[in-house]
Amino acid sequence: MTKVPKYWKKAKKYLSRKDKIMSKLIRNYQGPSEIILTTRRDIFFSLCKSIIGQQISVVAANSVFFKFKKKCNNRINAKSVSKLTFSQLKSCGLSRQKVLGIKNLAKKILNKSFNPKLIIKMSDEEAIEYLSDLKQIGRWSAEMILLFTYNRPDIWPVQDIGLLRAISKNYNKKYLPPISFINLLKKRFSPYCSVATWYLWRSIDPEPIQY
Repeated sequence: MTKVPKYWKKAKKYLSRKDKIMSKLIRNYQGPSEIILTTRRDIFFSLCKSIIGQQISVVAANSVFFKFKKKCNNRINAKSVSKLTFSQLKSCGLSRQKVLGIKNLAKKILNKSFNPKLIIKMSDEEAIEYLSDLKQIGRWSAEMILLFTYNRPDIWPVQDIGLLRAISKNYNKKYLPPISFINLLKKRFSPYCSVATWYLWRSIDPEPIQY
């Protein structure tokens, strides 16, 4: 894991001024034991973890990922995955579509038809479109990659159930919260929506997921 994003302290001050509830959340989750967004800077690892975790619980995803990591001899990279057969990957507990997604990702990394270095120069929307061309990677998965792997500061994943639940809980809104209110918060929190998302997640999950 690398250090926390450089913008983190500035973002906390900005969000605390902008919103009373966000200010309270930030105060609640700071101190020596504060868990802050960090990243591996390893997009292949993160994409595999994202594909594995789709539509299953965190506990189930961790179990499957442990088996996947073991099958890769603890070296999760395109070369090691490309050497595994369909059956070997499926035996980790992966669905057919997830196996195809991971195999396709490894192939595109190795033949350079997918180049993660290009993402650095892209806008958020351009990067989301580029990532979404990969099998099993939709908008939500792409946003998680931008937030966790690239630490983009202004990601607001409105398809994320956890974020929507946290908004409902903290702002006394019904579930699902109105899209107009979600957009209002986005405007209020920008350009630090990623940090706001992180603290909203913290309010409903004491151990936020890392990709």
